[in-house]
Amino acid sequence: MKTELLAPAGDMERLIMALHYGADAVYLAGTEFGMRAAAGNFDEDNMRRAVKTCHDKNVSVYVTCNTLPREYELARLPSYLEFLNGIGVDALIVADLGLISMAKKYAPDTKLHISTQLGIVNSETCKAVYDMGASRAVLARELSLAEIRDIRANCPKELELEAFVHGAMCVSFSGRCLLSNYLTDRDANRGECAQPCRWKYHLVEEKRPGEYFEITEDNKGTYILNSNDMCMIEHIPELIDAGVTSFKIEGRMKSSYYAAAVTNAYRHALDAAIENRPLPQVWIDEVEKISHRRYSTGFYFGYPGQYYSSTDSIYFAAADVCAIVESCDGEGNAVLTQRNKFCIGDTIELLTNDSEPITFTVDEMRNKDGIPIDAAPHPMMELHMKLPKFCSPLSLLRKPK
Repeated sequence: MKTELLAPAGDMERLIMALHYGADAVYLAGTEFGMRAAAGNFDEDNMRRAVKTCHDKNVSVYVTCNTLPREYELARLPSYLEFLNGIGVDALIVADLGLISMAKKYAPDTKLHISTQLGIVNSETCKAVYDMGASRAVLARELSLAEIRDIRANCPKELELEAFVHGAMCVSFSGRCLLSNYLTDRDANRGECAQPCRWKYHLVEEKRPGEYFEITEDNKGTYILNSNDMCMIEHIPELIDAGVTSFKIEGRMKSSYYAAAVTNAYRHALDAAIENRPLPQVWIDEVEKISHRRYSTGFYFGYPGQYYSSTDSIYFAAADVCAIVESCDGEGNAVLTQRNKFCIGDTIELLTNDSEPITFTVDEMRNKDGIPIDAAPHPMMELHMKLPKFCSPLSLLRKPK
């Protein structure tokens, strides 16, 4: 089976970045029935546009229908499934058994991928979903490499296996959590998770209301449920050897910069693994340049643990995006759209999809009227400047912090 890099697309801008930086497939959601209700998501017009844009580049589109729909929602599903089938979506990502049955009826030309929400941890479940018509199983994140290897050996060879390789991890088993329901009345199993596992907690004794006791060794509080993020960029060869078909990046609610930088790094990592080349350190460093919690390898090599030693639970991005390249000629003369402030004399990195990042010093900038300027202070301003090489549109300039 062909290996696949699967990237998140929370909205059209992030989809375009994922395509430009090397995704073989993207996963996204409509305005209902997806597990990330707070992402930008895609209405019908944008869904059509997304499918056409991806298919024009030979990239597959998988639509998440992986919530657990309630009785009153069922009536809206047939027309939605027929719509997705009609516009040529490549696969539906589903978890609910009833929805699997409905998808086969109302979207017969669309493949079925069984979501990680179902919690697939053994080959018998793989066989069962394959018999139901699934072409792919999205494995639970709680599996080890050894378990995946055994599942691959004992399930139908035609069934593809998808596994997460990067991004946030849930404190609950395969995302099935009720904490958000209890604390905020927002159902995590219907895409509305408030992520209370990321909140700061104190201890309150029942006879001392209003007195909050620290449960750490200092006075900063703690994130007692805060899971590490996953990062498997150095272990792609082991995943291939275990039988993983699709390598999935988490993050439909994250920025377009995240979609670009992480997809780019894993594109190079997957290509290096396929070609049996060592992975250059630069791509390992790339995933450190986006905001993240402390990295771990998830459950692949044993229990991942949690990180709750201080409130400083997020490593913020090591670089800010300065501008997006709109056009560039053969000599590096570029037109850009500014995103954050930068100035003459700043050290800047150029991130492209065809080479390692290039560091250079800004020595000249002009505004849209050709007038030299010392700084670009206004978001969305059109800039003209010389870059160290020709680069395609959607290349990024970023300023290391």
